[in-house]
Amino acid sequence: MALQISATNPEHPALLLELPWGTPLEEWPEEYLVPLPRGISRHVVRYARAGEETVAVKELAERPALREYELLRDLDRLGIPAVDPLAVVTGRTGGAGEPLEPVLITRHLGGSMPYRSMFETTMRPATMHRLMDALAVLLVRLHLAGFAWGDCSLSNTLFRRDAGAYAAYLVDAETGELHRRLSDGQREYDLDLARVNISGELLDLEASGALHPSVDPVGFGAEICARYRGLWQELTRTSVYPAGKYHYIERRIRRLNDLGFDVAEMQIESSPTGDTVTFVPKVVDAGHHQRQLLRLTGLDTEENQARRLLTDLESWMATQDDYAPGDPHAARPEVLAHRWVREVFRPTVRAVPRELRGDMDPAELYHQVLEHRWYLSERAQHDIGLDTAVRDYVDNILPTARRAPEPARD
Repeated sequence: MALQISATNPEHPALLLELPWGTPLEEWPEEYLVPLPRGISRHVVRYARAGEETVAVKELAERPALREYELLRDLDRLGIPAVDPLAVVTGRTGGAGEPLEPVLITRHLGGSMPYRSMFETTMRPATMHRLMDALAVLLVRLHLAGFAWGDCSLSNTLFRRDAGAYAAYLVDAETGELHRRLSDGQREYDLDLARVNISGELLDLEASGALHPSVDPVGFGAEICARYRGLWQELTRTSVYPAGKYHYIERRIRRLNDLGFDVAEMQIESSPTGDTVTFVPKVVDAGHHQRQLLRLTGLDTEENQARRLLTDLESWMATQDDYAPGDPHAARPEVLAHRWVREVFRPTVRAVPRELRGDMDPAELYHQVLEHRWYLSERAQHDIGLDTAVRDYVDNILPTARRAPEPARD
């Protein structure tokens, strides 16, 4: 049987032909390999160089190799965080003509690490909580897309930090199944597997001395279930808001924030009956919002201020006609952000008389106005708008805040 390379890109087979397919993968010479950390796998896995690409090569039987290749392609089309499938190589034979197992080839996820490599130095519990959150986000996104993983675990996941954000990526889809929609039983089965697998992996780390002494492996396994259920409930609750009632949208965002998640993307679909809002969550690290706001707008603020301003910016961008994530012809986020600064942020700050601002910086002032708008909208049970909030803040809040306290009397 002749060597066959089934690839997603016609340029890849020529590059992949340079690799030593006539040698069992575990015997590949060092000259072809890239020394990157590998996780635990049921199969032989190696990182290799193919042209300018670093690829992961995994030996497994032909049928599961082709099946996993197609599943990874499906996940890519659905926009799910997973490794990119490049090719399947079949028809391999050794030097004596003996058959060798086919291989699945995926693109190495730059900057990613398997969990065991991350625990080479004892990881703080706070960081572990964020990793569990990232895995919960991945599992929720898979289930929303109708994908039953069948083997959710730390070993089958890669973690990456990108500009302060933690993200989890599926790296093994061998046991997965794609459906139009998952039943509650299918989701609970995946979740129970995740709990058992993660607890077992952390117990293994504990036995090797690589786990922080305050971490309870069984407790962390149960934690992902709680985080998953809270996030699933908040994301899948169907809410249709009256057109333009951003006060209600902000309430949903605050609930996500209370769960420890940020909003990576927000889409608003308008209809005669109201606005349907879709959120995509993400997990962020300290200082992430400061860096993102500074990059988008040039505003240098404190972290809590930045988070609040970014939420307002995201809500405003989602209402703009030229905002379309993923569309190369739409306005770039940086362009929209500077428009928001020019048309929303600066006019709001300038509406507050200088003599009433005191030493309050513009970002804190805008944050205070947004908080006041939230309070008034909650009381009125509808969005009162930014202009009304500014006027009420100037008339009723700032004069009281600026009034000096009376001296103490004996």
